[in-house]
Amino acid sequence: MSPKKRWTYLPLLLVVLALVAAGCRAAEQEMQPPEDQEQEPAGDDDAQGAQTDVGVTEEPCPNAVNEDNGCIYLGIISDLTVGPFAPLAGPITEAQAAFWRRVNEVGGIAGYDIDATTYVRDNEFNAEVHNRVFQEIRGEVLALAQTLGSSPTLAILDDMRDDSIVGAPASWNSAWEFEDVILESGANYCFESMNGVDWATEQVGTDISLLHIHFPDDYGNDAAAGSEIAAQAHGIEYSAQETPPGRDQQAGAIEAVVSQSPDVLFITTGPQEMVEIVGRAAARGWQGLVLGSGPTWNPALLGTDAAPALEAMYHQVGPWGTWGTDTAGHQAMRDALGDVSEINDGYTAGWVWSYPMRAALEAAAENGDLTREGLLQAVSALTEVDYEGMLPNEAGNYADEPEQGAFRQSIIAGVDTESETGVSTIEDFFTGPTAEEHALDGPCYELG
Repeated sequence: MSPKKRWTYLPLLLVVLALVAAGCRAAEQEMQPPEDQEQEPAGDDDAQGAQTDVGVTEEPCPNAVNEDNGCIYLGIISDLTVGPFAPLAGPITEAQAAFWRRVNEVGGIAGYDIDATTYVRDNEFNAEVHNRVFQEIRGEVLALAQTLGSSPTLAILDDMRDDSIVGAPASWNSAWEFEDVILESGANYCFESMNGVDWATEQVGTDISLLHIHFPDDYGNDAAAGSEIAAQAHGIEYSAQETPPGRDQQAGAIEAVVSQSPDVLFITTGPQEMVEIVGRAAARGWQGLVLGSGPTWNPALLGTDAAPALEAMYHQVGPWGTWGTDTAGHQAMRDALGDVSEINDGYTAGWVWSYPMRAALEAAAENGDLTREGLLQAVSALTEVDYEGMLPNEAGNYADEPEQGAFRQSIIAGVDTESETGVSTIEDFFTGPTAEEHALDGPCYELG
């Protein structure tokens, strides 16, 4: 098995979900290590004598679960205060803290507890800030449990490569398939769109028109590239229109929907933009099938005037099942987090994104090499990851080239007012014929 080849690509801009929810708790706080705690490489026999370098200590973690264990420090760089994804990033970060607490409660990994709370930093969803805070923790952590944002992550990617620092991205860009140091999970935006269009043709046929409205960034462009590829495969009349982020900025998008009256509308924005487009277009008489990229949904939308239109038309194309899904991993997440005042799938994403890092740490420890380079080599040898049912194990194949190893399955969720998150799965993991046949030669949005 050969490791993923690297790809030179255009600057990336956006990422993840724009779900709006409350419930950010202690994850937003930046904990500092004790002043007298030095980051010296560990060599404890209790840690099975693994070779170490940066971000691993013989001393226990602050607030250690296992006081006889050493400590592996993982950094988190997220949008925790003023950026547009702060309501999501808090739950993501909180879920990751809970994930690693659960790991520590069963003994940790090879004589080490995992600390994902000491080196938490706020990027304000700004690439310059992301780079600055990364430099602050660059010499203190073994890896990044979270690096939120495609554009912010791009700002540190060269340094990550130079230092062999593995990072789990809070995004689904198809470009990540070509990066050795990026430990992605779930189908990318491009495959997600292909699967959504393929599913839509099963519902309404191929003698249809498709309009894709999207943000003018890597998130939007990657998704739009996938829907265009699928539309061409089915011979569907296709058009696309960019729209800017922001409330009350969607007049052009709404006019495009009303004037073109597409049979299928695909939207790749945030929740507030999606609900404005669908709600106002419906109020002007448009009806059709709506597909939304994963980050377009937020359960709070069911409290808006657009709720009837969403119930009638909206379908979410997503990377995995929502909060209430019946898998061992979802149950473990719910148990670990306990009572959550306002549920959103930021928690689900943070939990899922942590499984590959755990698998890589376990493999590196088994290899006796918990250095950064050892962890990177362990990632490059992973052919599967146990996601406890939240994703199929083959979603964690980082050993093969992107064409063979990239995960291509998505789920379709429909509006469900009885669900905690307002949607529930109506089509479980599937790969449509377009994604199945697509040759992944590079990031989708660069090949159009």
